Amino acid sequence: MNETVLIGTIGVERLEIVSSADRLAAVEAAWTSLWQRTDGLIFQSHGWISAWWSTVADRSKRALKIGLVWNDDRLVAVVPLATCRRKGLRFLEWAANSYSDYGDILVAPECSQSALEHVWARIWSEGGFDVAFINRLLPDAAAHRIFAPGVSNGIKLRRNHREEVSYRVAGEWASGAEWLATHPKKTRQNYRRGLKMLEEAGEVTFRLLPPDEPLEPVLERLSELKRRWLAQHSRESDLFQEGEPILAALVDVLARAGVLRIFVIECNGAMVAVSINIVQHDVMMAFVTTYDPEFSRASPGVGLIVEYIQWSIDNGLRMVDFLCGGYAFKSRFATEGVTLQSVLGARTLLGSLVSLADRLRQNIKSRRASGSEQQDSSSEDSA
Repeated sequence: MNETVLIGTIGVERLEIVSSADRLAAVEAAWTSLWQRTDGLIFQSHGWISAWWSTVADRSKRALKIGLVWNDDRLVAVVPLATCRRKGLRFLEWAANSYSDYGDILVAPECSQSALEHVWARIWSEGGFDVAFINRLLPDAAAHRIFAPGVSNGIKLRRNHREEVSYRVAGEWASGAEWLATHPKKTRQNYRRGLKMLEEAGEVTFRLLPPDEPLEPVLERLSELKRRWLAQHSRESDLFQEGEPILAALVDVLARAGVLRIFVIECNGAMVAVSINIVQHDVMMAFVTTYDPEFSRASPGVGLIVEYIQWSIDNGLRMVDFLCGGYAFKSRFATEGVTLQSVLGARTLLGSLVSLADRLRQNIKSRRASGSEQQDSSSEDSA
């Protein structure tokens, strides 16, 4: 059931909680207009959220909780949330959270702070979840306006210890070659050695796929390679499951928005490394990168990363953002890192118990870490 609630502020602002696929589809034009006006990231676009909702495999365990603020007939804010049941606990989190590296809300300048707080309070009061966990918040995220601890009266959110780091490559280089030259000799030698090993196996090509190249075979190859990598490392991901439509749906959103960039390294015409990237705000965002394990000695994945970083610099982009995920190559090439924060709030007794247990575990972990540091310090002093 969708509900529209009038609130009295300057002008007429209406609150709405979207909970059905039909209503989600109906607000596409207004949402897209707001996304364009506010220059939002693709992760907050209507296309991204609706592609996730229409293809998510376990939709029976989920529910939409998308808050909207209308000023007359003009949409002025979107708070894209959803609930999910995991391990017997109901979470309130970002819609499409599993596939969105940055979470945020969309807010037009004319939207009042009161309306934002009211729509968040409305979502909270409707319930349907035990714990609200809002993560991957950039320091300048608009979402801090409502999710910062102490902002919304009666809703107790606190900073959570779970943080992630987004590593980036940014600096003043005249060319990609100049950027590569700033790295240690060993790094440059390893990169060139990898390319030479590939060249010994056949003709090597690095290229950016043109917009008119069919995506299906590329995505099939990428998913096949990613599944093999995941199996080797005892990991799983719904995004790359054979027969699942989510990856194709999300990539289609990127293509339609004009922000898709797919880079490949080919050896004798076969793709040995593939990277699906996003370009927005003069930033190259690396969404998915994978490689053929049979060529692992040549490190084609790292080679592809070096190539698209150089391409980005040569084409005037101001930054390469590796997004989330703790892979070693990110810190190796990055020049800076940004910490993404999270907040947590318990709404039910079960949620409070889980939150308390989480805090106790973290306190114990912190004390142990502090004790180890003190022992190390004592050992150094004795030495």
